[in-house]
Amino acid sequence: MYRIVNKQELAPSILLMDVEAPKVAAKAKAGQFIILRVDEEGERIPLTIADCDTHRGHVTIIFQEVGYSTRKLAQLKTGDYLLDFVGPLGQASEIENYGTVVCVGGGVGVAPVLPIAKALKEAGNEVISIIGARNKELLILENEMKNVSSELLIATDDGSYGHKGFVTDLLKQVLETREDIARVWGIGPVVMMRAVANTTKPFGIKTIVSMNPIMVDGTGMCGACRVSVGEETKFACVDGPEFDGHLVDWDLAQRRMAMFKEEETIANKIHGCGGECTCH
Repeated sequence: MYRIVNKQELAPSILLMDVEAPKVAAKAKAGQFIILRVDEEGERIPLTIADCDTHRGHVTIIFQEVGYSTRKLAQLKTGDYLLDFVGPLGQASEIENYGTVVCVGGGVGVAPVLPIAKALKEAGNEVISIIGARNKELLILENEMKNVSSELLIATDDGSYGHKGFVTDLLKQVLETREDIARVWGIGPVVMMRAVANTTKPFGIKTIVSMNPIMVDGTGMCGACRVSVGEETKFACVDGPEFDGHLVDWDLAQRRMAMFKEEETIANKIHGCGGECTCH
């Protein structure tokens, strides 16, 4: 059992939890993730490790309430316990001194970008960070990203804060004015990561994305997390989660992410709305 030692709301429906998991904290590196279960009947939820406190043995996770399982997780309070908290899983980010890099985070994707940006800065890189959300209210971890970045740029879809538009608008501006960008990381919704990869491709800059598809066991045995990269089948849980965004088959990735929408709708109706959904 893994105790929740801290819980806070970062934005509407976006929550942070610190979980007591000393063995995970001791080995976790930027880019890796955990898989948790709330209870015996809970499904496995993959979440990127946002931060670690190795001294206290705490692991920070950040998630958004988007379905039945994440709503169930959100109902837990400080002092409650998780049944399973398995990790660290996946391959760590390739952290080197590249020179100047850009880290792009969209929505909740800012959470997994944070430890990568931090590690890149510690490795001696100049880190330009771009974060975005639909509006100012949903923007998370601004101060934390500012602390690990040489420059922080912000975009909101509605223009309520920072640049009005998308993170890719700002990314294109940076690429057009800086000739020394060595590598780009882009993490967020699939459509956003695809847009980041499409933006950097004409510039020939290697772009890393983090694929967090449907997962079950997290060990590569079930094959549920397969993605096509460079026309080869990869398993995100053991080969990733990070891949070259210019080689990902984005059409297939988007189709796979939509595979269980009907089942999720049914779960929401049965468990979330008492059997008669009125939330539309």
